[in-house]
Amino acid sequence: MDYKEEDFLQLSGLQHFKFCRRQWALIHIERQWAENFRTVDGALLHRNAHDKGFRESRGSLLTTRGLAVSSASLGVSGECDIVEFHRGETGVPLPGRDGLWQPYPVEYKRGAPGGRGGDELQLCAQAMCLEEMLCCAVPEGALYFGETRRRVPVPFTQELRQAVRDCLAEMHQLYQRGYTPKVKPTKACGACSLKELCLPGLLRTGTVADYLSDAIGETP
Repeated sequence: MDYKEEDFLQLSGLQHFKFCRRQWALIHIERQWAENFRTVDGALLHRNAHDKGFRESRGSLLTTRGLAVSSASLGVSGECDIVEFHRGETGVPLPGRDGLWQPYPVEYKRGAPGGRGGDELQLCAQAMCLEEMLCCAVPEGALYFGETRRRVPVPFTQELRQAVRDCLAEMHQLYQRGYTPKVKPTKACGACSLKELCLPGLLRTGTVADYLSDAIGETP
């Protein structure tokens, strides 16, 4: 089943969703947002990466920034930080250039390697969009981490691709319902820019019935 364009979700939401389903819903369903150091620093890192007017050609390498991508089968759209096209034996033909050019998406991240998998999901979704749009295989991409200033290659395995499909299917269901899920607070809540909007501490109090029972000294 293909999604209608008006039902497309933001590709960047995959990283939010993997980090915390409630955070994703607050941002993408309730349209709430707040900044902290991490979000500002990340925005600065992405500023140059999303310069759509930038295109650089060096021999067998063509680099583009801010390339818009979408997938009707996944129901998602967004932008790639960087897509490199490497001339070789696989890929797609490019106007005015000889041979085939293999797409290779690169996503910029502010921290260091070792996250919770959301970065890989987001990058893989970009590759799946490129495959659908360009009709060619995109087997690998890379994450560039600002803290270490190094790339980490990411192979797009069948397991990672299925995880993308599963997450997006759940995101579409929640979005259609307009439902913001509750989650169990964790240590990661302290680093979230939305903690004052989310109020994770209140989620520990349980249900209203539990609260009233505690307040009047009765057990349910």
